[in-house]
Amino acid sequence: MFKNREDAGQKLALALEKYKDKNAIVLAIPRGGIEVGYWVAKHLNADLSVLVSRKLPQPNNPETGFGAIAEDGSVFLYPGAESWLSEETRKKIIEEQKKEILRRVEIFRNGKPLPEIKNRTVILVDDGIAMGSTVRAAAMLCKNKKAGKIVIAAPVAGPETAEELQPLVDEVVILEKPTFFQAVAQVYENWRDVPFEEAQEILKKWKRT
Repeated sequence: MFKNREDAGQKLALALEKYKDKNAIVLAIPRGGIEVGYWVAKHLNADLSVLVSRKLPQPNNPETGFGAIAEDGSVFLYPGAESWLSEETRKKIIEEQKKEILRRVEIFRNGKPLPEIKNRTVILVDDGIAMGSTVRAAAMLCKNKKAGKIVIAAPVAGPETAEELQPLVDEVVILEKPTFFQAVAQVYENWRDVPFEEAQEILKKWKRT
């Protein structure tokens, strides 16, 4: 459905056309969301920054999570998470991810604080939404910082997840909702993890535009 993240970002930007020249800010969720967010922000003539939100991984299965945490400390937990893990284990994992968030803020924003988003239209962009925990925590952060309007935008998400996100923010824009959704990668012809260095280069390129 998409050649790569650039193609997905350009198509997503067209679906967000009404926000063009409206002083919106695109907050990309790293790392995959950075390239998609770059093309969205460029087309919309919007500001671009990075919002770090991290999955809280299960101790014995890091690929799955029991929630997520955003850089302001906003924590989203799946219902029942309290019964899956002890409070001590949860706290330990949360502290580990807080440290990783600080590391990534240093990498992607040179340690600078998130731009002021109060009363602004914020477009949260990722390259795809699987379970949706990281974007939920990111939306919580935006609410805490009193964003004027919160939009979640991604090239792909599962139908159920897309529906669950609707009541949490002002608008959800998803281009593709495959019935048999298994992974974000399934809608990309060319898919690979984005190296830190490549994500940094995209952000540097933005500063030069």
